[in-house]
Amino acid sequence: MRVAIGSDKSGYLLKEAVKSFLASEDAKALGVEFDPVRDDLGTTDLNDVHPYYRVACDVAPRVLSGEYDRAILICGTGAGMNVVANKFKGLSAVACEGVYSARMARVINGAQVMCMGGWIVAPEMGVEMAKAYLSAETYVGIEEWRKEWLSAAAEKVAETEKENFRD
Repeated sequence: MRVAIGSDKSGYLLKEAVKSFLASEDAKALGVEFDPVRDDLGTTDLNDVHPYYRVACDVAPRVLSGEYDRAILICGTGAGMNVVANKFKGLSAVACEGVYSARMARVINGAQVMCMGGWIVAPEMGVEMAKAYLSAETYVGIEEWRKEWLSAAAEKVAETEKENFRD
């Protein structure tokens, strides 16, 4: 799976830790395809600062187009990136603060984008969260009744999205 990462200045240090993991053999073993230069779409040093809204607006369409299968966005709290990414019709982003929420963002919500906060998440935790998110699949590892319920819920969410996003 092709993965992009991006951050603003507030998420830079956490992004660098997660980026190192994404470029590692451990990530390749999870099926991650990541080039640390090409696939870093945000602030690449603290003198080249990109605001969170520009980073999310660069990454989201690339995920929607299929250029990337998933993405990880990092700002101060994760909330700003999350809000902006969810402004794109058809994209699901979730702000996460722990390993469990990172895994469930994918298992339950099918999120294409995981957002984290550089002021909230320690680098080691961010790497563990990235592993959990990238190794999880939608509806895998949960009870059959829950899969059915979540599938029906996803249809209702898609209807809500269609009603509220005007073409």
